[in-house]
Amino acid sequence: MASPLALHRLLSGCGLLAVLMTPAQAEDAAIESLRQTGKAFSAVARKVAPSVVFVQVEGQQENLETHPETWPFQDDLFRRFFGDDFPGLPRPPAPKKERRSVGQGSGFVFAAEAGRTYLLTNNHVVENARRIRVKFQDGREFDARIKGADPKSDVAVLEVAAQGLPALKWADSARLEVGEWVVAMGNPFGLSHTLTTGVVSAKGRSSLGINDYEDFIQTDAAINPGNSGGPLLNLDGEVAGMNTAIFSKSGGYMGVGFAIPSNLARSIAEQILRSGRVVRGYIGLTVQPLTAEIVEALGLKESAGVLVNQVNENSPAQRAGIRPGDVLLSMDGAALADGGQYRNRAAQAQPGSAAQIGLIRDGRRLTLAVQVERLDEEALQGAEAAKAIGLGVRGLTPEELRRLGLTKAVLVTAVGRNALARAAGIGPGAVILEVNRKAVGAPDEFAAALGANSGSALLRVLDNGQSRYITLRWR
Repeated sequence: MASPLALHRLLSGCGLLAVLMTPAQAEDAAIESLRQTGKAFSAVARKVAPSVVFVQVEGQQENLETHPETWPFQDDLFRRFFGDDFPGLPRPPAPKKERRSVGQGSGFVFAAEAGRTYLLTNNHVVENARRIRVKFQDGREFDARIKGADPKSDVAVLEVAAQGLPALKWADSARLEVGEWVVAMGNPFGLSHTLTTGVVSAKGRSSLGINDYEDFIQTDAAINPGNSGGPLLNLDGEVAGMNTAIFSKSGGYMGVGFAIPSNLARSIAEQILRSGRVVRGYIGLTVQPLTAEIVEALGLKESAGVLVNQVNENSPAQRAGIRPGDVLLSMDGAALADGGQYRNRAAQAQPGSAAQIGLIRDGRRLTLAVQVERLDEEALQGAEAAKAIGLGVRGLTPEELRRLGLTKAVLVTAVGRNALARAAGIGPGAVILEVNRKAVGAPDEFAAALGANSGSALLRVLDNGQSRYITLRWR
């Protein structure tokens, strides 16, 4: 005869236990189930709280005494090179003053070595910081310095001169499933070590305009200002993601939060620890979504994949035989659903490796091997900057340089109709002598000089025999 315990297990496995329970027994079972769920959350909190930190950032913010339009030479970039005194011009208005600013966020320990502990947080939490303090649950506080950061993915690694601080384990974010329980821990509104729970609402969110590289986990676990940089954890207490952003019209929780998946955050963090910088793969093509109209025009049976709209000259993609009009279906066996997915996977590809690209061309399925190269971030930023300000340039010939009495310069060959450069008075035929006080003599030097100073540039331009300085800002 079966024992009562064996009978209970048999009935439970057959789904008959609930039917045989009295209402009071069913209620007790439901309460017990909730109690066990709560204990699971408590176990996660006990496990991870010692590794989560409150991050306090001190910085400086400039406080303008006057409106900038009242003084045309009050531009930061111009003043950085020439100071406040301009011969023949009136004195500028009262200078800017600085005031102390204090920001806050979260972070967590992910690695340690002899005498050093490393923490992960968001770049936007600590960028432009003059002092960073981190506080642990047990009350210990340390000054931290930025070991390295990657603004494009919004990841930063902090270093603390301390040991014996427990590091959290990484989860494989690729195995995370929609509907799975997750736990967020951080310091919303400065409330230290706050735990919230929810589920994974979606995966692979991209094209949100938050970071350059996006592959977010979406969750309904409450995330508020101050949670940025804190861990998103599975029920084993492993880091599945790093909380980064919220969607909110009020500035507070509205049920939609985003976290950088652990596989991406871990890859960036480990590169920073190894070499202090991040290396990305380069394939050399751009893509666009497949609309219903394009699918019909190309005679495709379905709208899977992304459409190649440009292949860069002398790029790995061009050498592999990829053409505009090809439809990319997969990369290394993983399906490509949108442009954000392609961009992320191309960036994470190891330079020197051969990426297998599956595509459709003229109704035929092909697989092409692309030899991935290293992405030149500075050149890319320069190209983006040149596009942003709307300038096309070429180097001057020896004869042109001789005639102008110059040794180095670039000639403006094209200016966009609504370009920032045109609004600043730069037209075709103008000669650019310097970018940020650095002489430039070729398009790649021009792009590199632009890329080295993100978001703004001081140009020395020769036009109609007269040289002048022009400042441009595009961010």
